[in-house]
Amino acid sequence: MESIRIIDIVGTAAFSIAGVSAAMEKKLDIFGIFIIAFVTALGGGTLRDILVGKVPIGWLSDLSSGLIVLLSTIATIFFKSVIKNYHNALLFFDSIGLGFFTVVGIQTGISFELHPVGCIALGTITACFGGVIRDISLSNIPLIFEKEIYATTSIFGGVVFFLLMKMGAPKMLFEVVCLVSIVILRLLSVRYHWQLPTIWKPEKS
Repeated sequence: MESIRIIDIVGTAAFSIAGVSAAMEKKLDIFGIFIIAFVTALGGGTLRDILVGKVPIGWLSDLSSGLIVLLSTIATIFFKSVIKNYHNALLFFDSIGLGFFTVVGIQTGISFELHPVGCIALGTITACFGGVIRDISLSNIPLIFEKEIYATTSIFGGVVFFLLMKMGAPKMLFEVVCLVSIVILRLLSVRYHWQLPTIWKPEKS
């Protein structure tokens, strides 16, 4: 199995679990939980395929993606008693999905012979926009629009990816370094509350 296929499977499962955690935090029913898991895992990839004109869209031609979402959803619901904090589970698995799907998006851009900037943009869209759809569906402000370091991590990882490629590093190495750097940066930003600068001054109480 190609490395990119493995990365895609892990990313799909991670984002599915993140979606389930977000849905259970809102106490949705089983159907609602599956739908949120589905859009979280496959929403970004759907937009990516539309942008590059890839039809039919991935999950329509390859039903294994939907099966991964279904199995991940069932497993997460089954082990819901083990999950002590749905929000923390969301942040953790969302960070993993962010790293893995950035690589998938970048490699898609490369296969369409896009400029590195376009590839990084495609990687960021693939990684982030499933979460945007999820958050909007749950009436939350999407993380990408807040001051958290979120999409920035995908862009950073994309730059690392192409720098290593330019240096002639093995394909497996720059894929792994890219996704690991994204996951670690995102988790550290959550842990230590790193944020982007804001133009808004704190309101006086």
